[in-house]
Amino acid sequence: FTGREKNGPGTGVASRKHTQESFEQAPMYVAVMTYLGFGIVTLFGYFRDFLRAVGLEKCHLAQEREEQKDFVPLYQDFENFYTRNLYMRVRDNWNRPVCSLPGPVFDLMERVSDDYNWTFRFTGRTLHNVINMGSYNYLGFAENNADFLQTVADKVNQYGASVCSTRQEIGNLSIHEELEQLVANFLGVEASMTYGMGFATNSMNIPALVDMHSLEKMLKEAVCSGQPRTHRPWKKILIMVEGIYSMEGSVVRLPDIIALKKKYKAYLYLDEAHSIGAVGRSGRGVTELFNVHPADVDVMMGTFTKSFGAAGGYIAGKKDLVDYLRCHSHSAVYSSAMSPPVTEQIIRAMKCIMGKDGSTEGIRRIRQLAENTRYFRARLKEMGFIIYGNDDSPVVPVLLYMPGKVVAFAREMLERKIGVVVVGFPATPITEARARFCVSAAHTRDMLNQVLHHMNEVGDALCLKFSRRKYSSRPDLCDEADFELDS
Repeated sequence: FTGREKNGPGTGVASRKHTQESFEQAPMYVAVMTYLGFGIVTLFGYFRDFLRAVGLEKCHLAQEREEQKDFVPLYQDFENFYTRNLYMRVRDNWNRPVCSLPGPVFDLMERVSDDYNWTFRFTGRTLHNVINMGSYNYLGFAENNADFLQTVADKVNQYGASVCSTRQEIGNLSIHEELEQLVANFLGVEASMTYGMGFATNSMNIPALVDMHSLEKMLKEAVCSGQPRTHRPWKKILIMVEGIYSMEGSVVRLPDIIALKKKYKAYLYLDEAHSIGAVGRSGRGVTELFNVHPADVDVMMGTFTKSFGAAGGYIAGKKDLVDYLRCHSHSAVYSSAMSPPVTEQIIRAMKCIMGKDGSTEGIRRIRQLAENTRYFRARLKEMGFIIYGNDDSPVVPVLLYMPGKVVAFAREMLERKIGVVVVGFPATPITEARARFCVSAAHTRDMLNQVLHHMNEVGDALCLKFSRRKYSSRPDLCDEADFELDS
């Protein structure tokens, strides 16, 4: 399809160009202080457990009853310990209730706790116009523009809100088939199948294909040793990778993965939940970013919950694969068909990206996202923060490390009307807690500058600028050649 790299396939230019990733290690004292912080919190946790055991402190969590002590425990000891003694102390930084459209800015309902985050109560106050740096709204299609959403409203009037049936019974609508053909055309493959839930797209389809094995060491062992006990050759070996890894902000080295796949005659399953629409000159994901042919990927998977501002997901590839999944996928057989207005929202967004709506709005958003991503990442590096990931990735992890700093950072940023997502153990390694920023095409330069201004101040106040590298004050923010389209 149009918009491919001018160097053509197989030159390796695109591959080298888009593998600039940073995973700078923190100074040794940071790791020591991080472990020390967790150690202190853990010791106090055991002390508080002792106080609860002797009745001096009330335990609010569910516990095993005495008459059930001989049964298999419902609650793992460490998980319970971590929840009641560590997570509860910082619980106010998660699950904050949003009471507006989650666009580039949103409104939050203020809540406070009178019992150290065991319970919350609402104050009746609303925090207005908080800059949203946490949603996966990469292209800004989570919007409420009446003109843009008119076709979605029309589909509600035509079909209603739900079909209340599976696709294989009486829930197959013409717009479902239109969407699947559009997805296949967008990805440059033979066929696609869509699902009403993004998570179920993976969890309900992978078991229908094969068990998972990866990568070169395991491929060698799988090829040489075969199956356990019998040592018979495996019928299938499936390599599963993500386009953009949502915790690291890194982009898969797709050409290298494809080379391994071909070398060991394996199959490749590519999860583009965060990369479809967000990278590539025309938003077609990492296959376009690295200039590889979609046919080199056996199973292409993605979700509509992020770049498309909707819900659900897709599996795409050869027609034989899609036909097989229509019969064997639990999601296809048992789950209700995608809601008609959601289907129309995806069609609307995808046509906009492809330029089939007669406008250049889609390509403008893709370019704006790329520009915002490069600008935001470059400025954070200049300031001295350690950030992970690829220069093209709109997922920007800023390393905070110490548990106390994670909590203080999230609370201070909210005080400055900036909504951020902070992530720690067990979602990350214990010494690599972080704030995860998600850049959007809907963010204006003024919004990003406001966030960067407060990041600079909070970074100084909390001593979060751990980087020892020096970066240019005039970085190459955006390469115009990335967006040159074939005529």
